[in-house]
Amino acid sequence: MSTYHAGSLAVQELLGVRDRAEHVGRSLGQDIKPVAAAFLQLQPLLVVGAADPGTGRVWASALTGAPGFVRATGPRQMSVVTGRRSCSRPEGVQDTARATTDSRQPNDDPLATALKTPGTRIGTIALDPRTRRRMRLNGRLRPTPRGFAVEADQVFSNCPKYIQRRNSYETLADREPGSARRLTELDPRAAEFIRSADTFFLATAHPGGADVSHRGGNPGFVQVTSPRELSWPDYPGNAMFLTLGNLRADPRAGLLFLDWTTGTTLQLTGEARAEFTAAGERDVRFTLTEARWTPAALPLRWSAPEYSPANPDIAR
Repeated sequence: MSTYHAGSLAVQELLGVRDRAEHVGRSLGQDIKPVAAAFLQLQPLLVVGAADPGTGRVWASALTGAPGFVRATGPRQMSVVTGRRSCSRPEGVQDTARATTDSRQPNDDPLATALKTPGTRIGTIALDPRTRRRMRLNGRLRPTPRGFAVEADQVFSNCPKYIQRRNSYETLADREPGSARRLTELDPRAAEFIRSADTFFLATAHPGGADVSHRGGNPGFVQVTSPRELSWPDYPGNAMFLTLGNLRADPRAGLLFLDWTTGTTLQLTGEARAEFTAAGERDVRFTLTEARWTPAALPLRWSAPEYSPANPDIAR
């Protein structure tokens, strides 16, 4: 039985990379190996993606906490402490070294219901800019008294391509998030936020699950083509085409842009499709349904980026 669903298989066939994809696909498993467990426990940031049970819209959201708030609690289980602290109305200044129960997510986050619903198909990615490493874990969610656990269906790591190095971060315990603002079109400030981004996260879904991937490049690699449309180049990767395969099977998508200095986030939900050229280049076009802009949503302030040497020139 193939590692991949029909959507990914179709893209691999179209691009002539089936043999390579089968070889690379052997890295996908269900077990969280000791090196992966150690990596998880060091992370202050986890990005999650899922469909909202009420609307069916796919979103990507960021969870933060002191290292240890996300950890392996079994050979095929990851647990996340969602904590007591709210991004939208903090309970007061807290020590940055407090226990791992003090993680942060807005109460009105579009995935708040999904993260409390048993059986939610969820994708997650832990990305460490300091080491340019990333790990993805996808599976089924189970609420717990302190947050939620994910029973893993897929666990794998990606290469460091297109990850911008940020050597350090600090947690600003007194940073107070602003109120989330809903948008149905991108205003000039949101459009400029996207154009200046060097990183975003992309949540997708397919009949058997959900996934979150990372996209990176030099600022300007994401283009705002209208108040409701974005596009970006799909740079060469590992040939598995999990994300493009998901979009072929199900066009729903959620995007998360974040400001690594101020903690402001921009979440978008809508539909995306891939376009292929005869030269083998690929572009993804995204149509917006709804967006949420949250000033200072995250308490993390990262150092300035060192752009990945793999980033292509954005002129195409």
